[in-house]
Amino acid sequence: MSAAEVLSVLRERGETLAVAESLTGGLLAAEFVAVPGASVVFRGGLVAYATDLKSSLAGVPLPLLNSHGPVDPSVAAALAAGARDRCAADWAAATTGVAGPDPQDGQPVGRVYVAVAGPLPDHAAVRELTLQGDRAAVRAGAVDAAVTLLAERLAITITSR
Repeated sequence: MSAAEVLSVLRERGETLAVAESLTGGLLAAEFVAVPGASVVFRGGLVAYATDLKSSLAGVPLPLLNSHGPVDPSVAAALAAGARDRCAADWAAATTGVAGPDPQDGQPVGRVYVAVAGPLPDHAAVRELTLQGDRAAVRAGAVDAAVTLLAERLAITITSR
């Protein structure tokens, strides 16, 4: 499912979307806002590139960041939940990871976590990725993975209605 298809499903359901991004630096938001009519569904996004902004902007608990670092599945989940809350959206997707060229905080280049938060706790999901390629490829792969995870979670909620 593409970003356009995700937005179409959300529009049909009367639901909204937000994003929180680290390594993708706005690319995930750009993927959605490139779709004509996105403003009906897309509420906005947070680009929290610096670790301290993950806490102050997106609401990731500082103890979590201090104990696990910014590249962690729990941090990805907290970023998604924070974007959902701070942007007053029904759904949110988030990215965190290492795009390179160098490892960060003991995490290798290509280690990425994408997460989704939805209206109910069982809508949440996190996926760990090991992406190959240069910085641009890692960032693009993270965007694709976040859109895919969101689409999967939306499909699950469609079938459970």
